[in-house]
Amino acid sequence: MSAARGTRAPQVVSTEPDRPQLSASMVRRAIFASVLGNGLEWFDFLIYGYFSKIIAQVFFPTGSGFVSLMLTLATFAIGFVVRPLGGILLGIYADRVGRSRALSLLIMSMAASTLLMGLTPGFARIGYLAPALVILARVLQGLSVGGQFATASAMLVEYAPPGRKMFYGSFNMSAQSFALLLSSGTGYLLTTHLSHASLVAWGWRLPFLCGALAGPIGFYIRHRVADSPEFVELRERAGKPPRVSLREFCRANGRAAFCAMGVIAVGAATNYVWHSYLAVYVERQLHLPLAVALRGAFFCGVLNLFLFPLSGRLADKYGAYRLFYPVTLAWMLCAYPLFVYVVSAPSAERLFIAQVVSTVFLAAMSGAHPGMLATLFPVQSRSSGVALSYNIAVTLFGGMAPFTITGLTRLTGSSLTPAFYLIFAGFVSLALVGLSRRGHPQLGSDGTHTTRISAS
Repeated sequence: MSAARGTRAPQVVSTEPDRPQLSASMVRRAIFASVLGNGLEWFDFLIYGYFSKIIAQVFFPTGSGFVSLMLTLATFAIGFVVRPLGGILLGIYADRVGRSRALSLLIMSMAASTLLMGLTPGFARIGYLAPALVILARVLQGLSVGGQFATASAMLVEYAPPGRKMFYGSFNMSAQSFALLLSSGTGYLLTTHLSHASLVAWGWRLPFLCGALAGPIGFYIRHRVADSPEFVELRERAGKPPRVSLREFCRANGRAAFCAMGVIAVGAATNYVWHSYLAVYVERQLHLPLAVALRGAFFCGVLNLFLFPLSGRLADKYGAYRLFYPVTLAWMLCAYPLFVYVVSAPSAERLFIAQVVSTVFLAAMSGAHPGMLATLFPVQSRSSGVALSYNIAVTLFGGMAPFTITGLTRLTGSSLTPAFYLIFAGFVSLALVGLSRRGHPQLGSDGTHTTRISAS
């Protein structure tokens, strides 16, 4: 009996609360909610890019196809401009009240904005009110998506067991692949089975109306998914919702934020050039049918469902940053030849090969991104830290990519502009990550944050 008592003694004198025990069903619900919610939000966001040419006709008729398209792409970019604001506000909300409540709010907000997009009458019926409502919908979408990636990444990483944070975080990237798969598949079916007149009249609205069905997922998350163990433990230690002032955040996490932006920049540029901008590029520069690009994007979405988790698992095994540098350099060397290969003799076959190659590189670069970003920041400011750095990088190098590349291509007349854009983004990524991590003991080779996680 004395031996039994002796074995219990350390548990009695412990001053820290026990970490909540996780059941298998609880972990599955958290992963399901994070992945499905994030995937449906990105479906709503991507579908705008695929139907940007038709949206230009419906809401921005100017008499000039180029001007209408640029107005549509500028509206697309607006959703990214407000993302950092939405990210920091909703990230602070997630850090204060919990991940599950924040995810629920984000998904319901996104569903409402997508429904507004799908129901807004065209310019021919209500005049300038039509583009105004589209801009409002894009602002709401941008605010929602701004906090989605960070909050979902924080939840996945905080539910992950030790040594598997990159793998668990990669499910967030798989959610984006699910969105790509769903949006490109929907776009392909509509463009191949409906006439152009039907697409313009009503067909383009169907994906937005279906995307609004994500709303019930928000209610499910709110009532069925518990907050992550790390966040619950932090709340119990602190005894109140954590507060981090902007000045304190910048002082403690400034270098981590620059590192996070560097990690994201080249992946964001690659993602939006080969997915969102591709629909415009294929029709205007390669003079190929949109269905060709959508078919390739659909296949790439299926491929990435498996490649992203593989990338996350390799990052856990070998170290995320040990893979980041060589993969980024290799992609910078391949970007230009890949575009030359497509542009020199445009065809469906060459475009498909290029899409697959870019997808493999994107998965290798981005599979570990959620885990890399989440482990750079302490629990009490994790969502806000990831949201701020992620959304700034994605806005500058992803959301602005279609508008910037279209304008530069028009100015230079070169169909290879996207390649130079990707190479530039690669240089920025390498510079930011290299400089921010140099001589910084808290940003180790494994990319984990080990010294600032506390309740204070």
